[in-house]
Amino acid sequence: MSRLVVTAVGPATSVQDGGRYGAQRYGLTPSGAMDRLALAAANYLVGNLPFAAAIEVGPFGSAFVARDGKVRIALAGAVRNADVAGRPLTFNESCTLNDGDSLTLDGVRGGTFSYLAIEGGVKGEPMFGSLAVNARAGLGSPFPRPLQAGDTLDVDAAKAVTERRINVPASSDDPIRVVMGPQDDEFGEANDLFLRSEWKISATSDRMGYRLEGPTIKHLHGHNIVSDGTVNGSIQVPGNGQPIVLMPDRGTSGGYPKIATVITADLGRFAQIPAGRTFHFQAVTMAEAQAEARAMAELLRTLPDRVHDVRNVDLSDALRNANIAGSAVNAFDSGTWQTWPPPES
Repeated sequence: MSRLVVTAVGPATSVQDGGRYGAQRYGLTPSGAMDRLALAAANYLVGNLPFAAAIEVGPFGSAFVARDGKVRIALAGAVRNADVAGRPLTFNESCTLNDGDSLTLDGVRGGTFSYLAIEGGVKGEPMFGSLAVNARAGLGSPFPRPLQAGDTLDVDAAKAVTERRINVPASSDDPIRVVMGPQDDEFGEANDLFLRSEWKISATSDRMGYRLEGPTIKHLHGHNIVSDGTVNGSIQVPGNGQPIVLMPDRGTSGGYPKIATVITADLGRFAQIPAGRTFHFQAVTMAEAQAEARAMAELLRTLPDRVHDVRNVDLSDALRNANIAGSAVNAFDSGTWQTWPPPES
């Protein structure tokens, strides 16, 4: 057994897996990774099941150190500068930390969440079938809260000797697709305003909900309805008219009208939009949303086909074979010197 020790960490970094399901009717929030595709990609690189527990690293920097043996890790998701013992670390590729090696992660560049998967997964006692952290509810393991400096994670000692790389499809900047409703009839002409407007994610957003900054969406009949169920991606409109997109730590029911719902296939892409970046929504039909959900499920199923062994090349041999110096000369042999102009033949 090895250990991964947290030496520095920013807010919004916690242990997450695929989430806890089957008890939302009792008010148990699902939690789990904000970007399931990135979580699965990182896990496949280290030989785990796709939704095994990993470290969801928020937008700020973090640092870790391996103790009591080697630790095999992989990073996927929002890209950031990363290094191991001073050597640059490549995203979407596994890497083995030697005992005492430090892993340093800078702030993100253009996204929000990165996923640090560890061979064998994070160890902990499942709570309602999951290690996923929900700090508000006091759920999660090995710590029911975001990670803090000094926390120690028990992990398996690295076993594999060959590192692996995965080809993850590039994320697009297309509009975030939504299915309108279920209470879009509460907004009238504001539905068109919602779709044609430019939106930003507020810096006050968190894993429970992304607050949107943009035009005021007015209700036709007030902002209170009989509470009903919510799903990941439900877009509630409270009394101030500023929509909130519900995320994995959401409540399982709510009493604000929901103008639309982000489709399943776009949830991870939406979660990665950083605060302050503009985006638009696009309405699609239920049939289109279902087709995209099936396509996403197929992509997740076939991710292992995108994993390949990394071919290690000895650098000295590569440089020798490349002959980058051209024709060699001997400083003690004038016959090999280059002179100008060249002697006439």
